[in-house]
Amino acid sequence: MSLLNDLININLSDTTKKIIAEYIWIGGSGMDLRSKARTLSGPVSDPAMLPKWNYDGSSTGQAPGDDSEVILYPQAIFKDPFRKGNNILVMCDAYTPAGEPIPTNKRFNAAKIFSNPVVAAEAPWYGIEQEYTLLQKDINWPLGWPVGGFPGPQGPYYCGVGADKSFGRDIVDAHYKACLYAGINISGINGEVMPGQWEFQVGPSVGISSGDEVWVARYILERIAEIAGVVVSFDPKPIPGDWNGAGAHTNYSTKSMRNDGGIAVIKKAIEKLSLCHKEHIAAYGEGNERRLTGRHETADINSFSWGVANRGASIRVGRDTEKEGKGYFEDRRPASNMDPYVVTSMIAETTIIGKP
Repeated sequence: MSLLNDLININLSDTTKKIIAEYIWIGGSGMDLRSKARTLSGPVSDPAMLPKWNYDGSSTGQAPGDDSEVILYPQAIFKDPFRKGNNILVMCDAYTPAGEPIPTNKRFNAAKIFSNPVVAAEAPWYGIEQEYTLLQKDINWPLGWPVGGFPGPQGPYYCGVGADKSFGRDIVDAHYKACLYAGINISGINGEVMPGQWEFQVGPSVGISSGDEVWVARYILERIAEIAGVVVSFDPKPIPGDWNGAGAHTNYSTKSMRNDGGIAVIKKAIEKLSLCHKEHIAAYGEGNERRLTGRHETADINSFSWGVANRGASIRVGRDTEKEGKGYFEDRRPASNMDPYVVTSMIAETTIIGKP
């Protein structure tokens, strides 16, 4: 095994200028991440300088077998924390050979919204709190839970410390450092209310970069869990009953909200969101009705509400924002399996342009 590790950790720059680029894309389910690697002649820092590539879309549920070629367009580059050196991770989106975005390419429409001059002028910031659950590989049961049984009730696990309260910290900390190495603006991590459940936060990130960073952070997490032999679940309610679900609370502000008097802009944006509640819920993640029950720090899925420091509301405004009269708000409705391209662009479209 030591020889294998030595080979994995070879520093390519000692012998060649060539690098490895890992192209990443989203598969046909909308949540399955795929990737493959290619050799490039030298270091690259601009996605526009990377070659397009193709893959077999019939094997990912994104194309028929008799016309299976799907084209990858490189969109964002990150340092590769696994291969290190000048090697890179490349976030891509997918197109037909004719150049049309395939139906599962949600980045294309998001980029259109964020490039709208009215939206761009507001420089929308996002901070996404990505919750997830670590599962034992062969039984799909949360890490640290007794096989076929349950741990003690919720209470001691949130931000808990100790072998009987915290399960999977090595994976979480490795992911944190790997994201920082990659250049992702990860801003923190914490243990969550349900044992075996964790959260990482990405942001503040501007516009389309928020979606790119969350997706690559998810990819890095999946790769680290793969090494550890653990399964990552983004299910919004992995365990039925009196256990917290998993969300992706989305913190949001615009330039006008961050300026003096921004609280009035925030309240107007919340009003716009209230008028489009059903449209947003429909786009905020599959299975979210199992999570948004009005219990376990959630609002009921069928009603819209907002409040200051209220974690049982659809939208939460922080105490500091209220006190300072400017800042940001938190949309607590998105599920852990939401598409960050969809959620971030939809919030911007509703609150800035005025329609979902």
